[in-house]
Amino acid sequence: MIGRFKGKEKISEPLIIQRTQHSLSRARISDNALKVLDRLKEAGYASLLVGGCVRDLLLGREPKDFDVVTDARPEEIKKVFHSARLIGRRFRLAHVRFGRDIIEVATFRAAPAPEDASERHDNNIFGTQEEDARRRDFTVNALYYDVDENTVIDYVGGAKDLERGVLRIIGDPAARYREDPVRMLRAIRFAANLGFNIDPQTADPIREYGPQLLQVPPARMFEEVLKLFQGGYAVQTYELLRTHGLFRFLFPLTEDSLANEEHGFPRTLVPHALANTDVRVAEDKPVTPAFLFAALLWEPVRLRAATRTAQGMRPLEAFERAAEEVLRDELKHVMLPRRFSVPMREIWSMQLRLDRRAGHQPFRLLEHKRFRAAYDFLLLRVQAGEAEAELGEWWTRFQEAPEAERRAMVATAAGKAGSGRRRRRRRRSGGQRVSPP
Repeated sequence: MIGRFKGKEKISEPLIIQRTQHSLSRARISDNALKVLDRLKEAGYASLLVGGCVRDLLLGREPKDFDVVTDARPEEIKKVFHSARLIGRRFRLAHVRFGRDIIEVATFRAAPAPEDASERHDNNIFGTQEEDARRRDFTVNALYYDVDENTVIDYVGGAKDLERGVLRIIGDPAARYREDPVRMLRAIRFAANLGFNIDPQTADPIREYGPQLLQVPPARMFEEVLKLFQGGYAVQTYELLRTHGLFRFLFPLTEDSLANEEHGFPRTLVPHALANTDVRVAEDKPVTPAFLFAALLWEPVRLRAATRTAQGMRPLEAFERAAEEVLRDELKHVMLPRRFSVPMREIWSMQLRLDRRAGHQPFRLLEHKRFRAAYDFLLLRVQAGEAEAELGEWWTRFQEAPEAERRAMVATAAGKAGSGRRRRRRRRSGGQRVSPP
């Protein structure tokens, strides 16, 4: 934990946090990151850790990765590390690989002149360390750590905000959101991940500038959605997105369906799905975007299919039409690659098939490559009160039962289904069909 530090939010000289005032040390930094830092120093360049790794280390967390910043230009970095790979076109940086581990090395950069703000994200305007700090997004992400001196360097009041648990954007929030609307999503993500409060001046313009997310390419939005919901804090992220009015720019049809309660109760499948996602991330289990999007888009698909069925369309056709329509609309906002959209639709379509438990159908479904995902999705529907608990229990038992018991279960289910059909075919004495009571 860091100590208390005095100072203005913006300072011309950095606040230097000495080794006695913080808990960072070389021992907590990956060996590969240290190799990069040391070799850059030996080559005569500045080298520091920056960003999320410094923030997380000060908070006592384990960083996911270590980012290095230097005054060496990309080509100079390449000369120091012959195996380094330069990536990016205008925003050039180096990836130094150690087996499967990659240390990202960037050059100090400055913000472009106002007239070049539209090219804010991919320019190579090199600058000083202070300029590099002030062009970053949030104060807590603009802290530097000098390994040799064992000091934390703060140009923008990040240490103070970190201590207070406040997420504050650097510079004028409205201007920063106009430069890049995705910063609003990053504010939500960091606040949820860190458990921080968003500074009021940072939060207030979000509703006004939220519509600018509609101008962000859908392919980029897909990557942002994965960061939002696969980081282990999906429930908190979802709540903040809806609180600040941003969820509707990611999933407008879902937002519309969630706004209307069903039988006086709010629809809860999405929160349940996100909570399960958080559990899987915490247990280091894989989370597929296909399942995530299946949950996020299920409500509008289900409601539209129900409307078509009520109008006389066959259930399967109604469902396929609804799925196609919802996906087509969603792709205008968030791109979903085909490798995920196809299994997502299979998870959806199998929900209808899981309700049919007679004949060979259950055995065929059990062998289907999407069965486990479809079964897990069924349990979500049960949990949300949308599907009957008996259906989930039946499939849970069916998977675990020996072959003889499975056949008995199917025979019983077939008997019940046949009884239901006979009751529906019962006629009045005048020949008219009547519905079962």
